[in-house]
Parts: sequence; structure tokens; C-alpha cells
Amino acid sequence: MPCFSLAESKNSCFRSNFIRAGLRSTLTDLNDGGTTMHCWVPISPTTSKPNLLLLHGLGANAMWQFADLIRHVTPHFNVYVPDLLFFGDSSTARPDRSESFQAECVMRVMEAHSVRVFSLVGLSYGGFVGYRLAAQYKEAVERVVICCAAVCMEEKDLREGVFRVSDLDEAASILVPQTPSKLKELV
Repeated sequence: MPCFSLAESKNSCFRSNFIRAGLRSTLTDLNDGGTTMHCWVPISPTTSKPNLLLLHGLGANAMWQFADLIRHVTPHFNVYVPDLLFFGDSSTARPDRSESFQAECVMRVMEAHSVRVFSLVGLSYGGFVGYRLAAQYKEAVERVVICCAAVCMEEKDLREGVFRVSDLDEAASILVPQTPSKLKELV
């Protein structure tokens, strides 16, 4: 007898929200020896609408962060919502774990869906990836909104006590945990 899963029930509701908003689920093989990215894309993109990329923060998958927002933005934008690598149905066999690699993979997904120019919204970790995406692909990114991410933090901010850590490496180790025990510590 199958077990009831609250998380899977929520996923089912969120999937329905995305489908009702005119999006469909896709998997894109990046043909690099093991990277596959999941992304919600418009069923029928409209050329008169601008393109909007939503990048999630730490969490199960992109649906969990954007389920309430999606119905408000799809009437105005062609919306693209990827699961970043290591979240949801996106994965890689490659050893690279950097925001630059995430940005490269997201850009390749956008290109696979013939999206050449877009604006983006990045939440938390998605803000770091969005910042890197805008820096690496200036010609593709029109506008950037970064929420809840300290991408502009400088060493002087640390010295002045804005964020109580000794250096940026320590901050990164806290904000992007590398082990389950570090994730538990963050939460």
C-alpha cells in the first residue's frame, strides 16, 4: 500500500497551478556528459510578451517558491522557471558546483527554447545565479531583480559588522551548505 506524502501532495497542487497558468514541464539534456535541466516553459510563447526567467533559492524545487506568483506573471510575460542543478529534476554528473556553471546551464536551457533576450528575478541562491548570468551574458539579460541575496557584499561590510562572519568564504559556506548537517545548521 503506498504511503501518503504531504510533499508529493503539495507538488501535485503546484504542478496544477503551473499547468493552469499555461506552462508545461520540460527536460533538456545539455549534451555535456550528464547534465539535464528541468524547466517550466510557456505552452505557446507569445511574441508580443517579454520573456521572464524566475530563479529559485534553496528548496525542493522551483514550484515551491513560485506557485503563488506564477498566475500573476504569466498574463504579462512568457515565463521560464527552471529547477537549478541539484534541485527538483535537474542534475549533473559534472563536478562543477559554481554559480557560473549554474548560469551557463540555465542559459543553455533558454537557448534550447529559442529565448535570446529576457529579464530575470532571482531569489536568495537564485539571486547569486542570476547575478552571474547577467554578468556572463550581458547581451541576453535586459533587466535583473535580485531578492534576499547579498551579491554586492564586500569585505568592508564584514569588517563593519553587517554580516557576522570573518570573510566571504565563511559566508558562502553558511549560505550554500555542502552537507546535510550544514543544511540542518542553516535551517
